[in-house]
Amino acid sequence: MERSLQVTNYIFHYYASGNSSHPAILFLHGFMGDRYEFKEVIARLCERFYCLAIDLPGHGETQVTGGDRNFEMMPTANGIVQFLEALNIGQCFLVGYSMGGRLALYLTLYFPQYFRKAVLESASPGLKTEMERIERLQSDRKLARELENGDLFSFLVRWYNQALFASTKAHPDFERMLAKRSQNSPTNLAKSLCNLSTGKQPSLWDKLQNNQIPLLLLAGELDRKFVALNTEMVYVSGSERTKENPVRLEIISNCGHNIHFENPAIFTPQVSDFLSRSSGEAFPYSLA
Repeated sequence: MERSLQVTNYIFHYYASGNSSHPAILFLHGFMGDRYEFKEVIARLCERFYCLAIDLPGHGETQVTGGDRNFEMMPTANGIVQFLEALNIGQCFLVGYSMGGRLALYLTLYFPQYFRKAVLESASPGLKTEMERIERLQSDRKLARELENGDLFSFLVRWYNQALFASTKAHPDFERMLAKRSQNSPTNLAKSLCNLSTGKQPSLWDKLQNNQIPLLLLAGELDRKFVALNTEMVYVSGSERTKENPVRLEIISNCGHNIHFENPAIFTPQVSDFLSRSSGEAFPYSLA
């Protein structure tokens, strides 16, 4: 069901599926995605969960007021919390992919009272040093100018020529995904790229050891960069040494950066089994 909801500085457009009396999952898409990013996954989960998927700022039909600052991570996170409160959802599960995964991690660390568990697919805590952030922001601003001044479809082709998307490009539905992403507004995507950039978000590395809720990290084995990042996240959180800070990593065979698109039949049970696990059950560090 298609809906919209207004909170301070945002009119969120979202997609809801399932019984609202069931445990809720909020899905956060990646850069250039929209509320339909997880539609195939949601179709497999909606009998057991109440699934909500929103258009993040700069994407789909969600509207942002009050200036470009409201495309940044902290205001966006505040808007999402208001969104949940307006729907009378006291707690929910989170599933976030890439950019949406970074946002999901921020939400769990700064607003843990709203979230029971989170699944972070191909996500990171951001960049560690100020120099890295400066360089990344400069790079993203250059890409944003290309977005605003050039052809969106050409930008998409160049974007997906990155090595981490090699297995995504090989998928038979890749061209259809590309066509869907080309429906976004280049101007709004540019604002998202600059303001939700890893060059602008606060580094969350130092906060991982203070994490209070169970996290499942998913990385595709073909995406070596994020396998390494996520392995380090488990170590930094302390989860390989203690069960008090439960962060678990699953490395998914024969997948790259976009696991839920490349193989939803594997991705969905990972999510369902993790979210259905009792909080009191053993939560081991594992590599699959």
